[in-house]
Parts: sequence; structure tokens; C-alpha cells
Amino acid sequence: MRIDKYIWAIRLFKTRTLSSKSCADEKVKLNGVFIKPSKVVTINDEIAIKVIPIWRTFKVLAIPKSRLSAKLVSEYVIETTSEFDLKQLEEIQLQNRQNKLLGIKGRPTKKDRRDLDKLI
Repeated sequence: MRIDKYIWAIRLFKTRTLSSKSCADEKVKLNGVFIKPSKVVTINDEIAIKVIPIWRTFKVLAIPKSRLSAKLVSEYVIETTSEFDLKQLEEIQLQNRQNKLLGIKGRPTKKDRRDLDKLI
């Protein structure tokens, strides 16, 4: 099965287009190597997906025939990401959610910078 289809089928991406685009943008590795969306996946391969700021890693246990229900995903793939990395990812996501609630959307705009300069 193609890598883009596989990572979509095991519900790591919402759409097949997103999974294909992430492969093309070098956000997916197969056995430590960046790959094209058409690369074939086999059993016992290691898949790494970039989720800023970490790489989430998975081991292929089986190849599904089509998209799986959420309950069946554990029969086809196992996550091998370290606990430290998962904890770091959780903290960053919590911080981003809190910033969003406060109205912070990332870098300040030109208007925001001018307002900050007026305060100083």
C-alpha cells in the first residue's frame, strides 16, 4: 500500500490529500528517509511524522484494505514515540490553546508593534 494511503487509512491524517501533501513537503519519513507519497509500505516499517516540535514515530503491524474505524487502528500500527516527546508535544499544544483563548495569534502585526512602541 502507498504511504500516503496508509497514513490516511490508519487515521493519522484527516484526508488523503493532506497525507500526500505532507509526504511531498518532507514531513513524513519511512525508515529514517524522506519519501514520496507513492512509496510502498511493508510490515515492520518505521514511519515518522513531523508534528511541530517533535517527530511522532509508528511501527507498521499490518496493512489494512481500506480506511479503518478508530477502534481498529491499534491492530495495524503501534506508536513508538518516547514519553518525553509526547509530554513536550502536549505542553506546546496546551500553551497554543491558552494563547488562542487570550487572543494571541502568533507574531504581532504592524499595528500591534506600533501600539507596543507607543507604550514604551
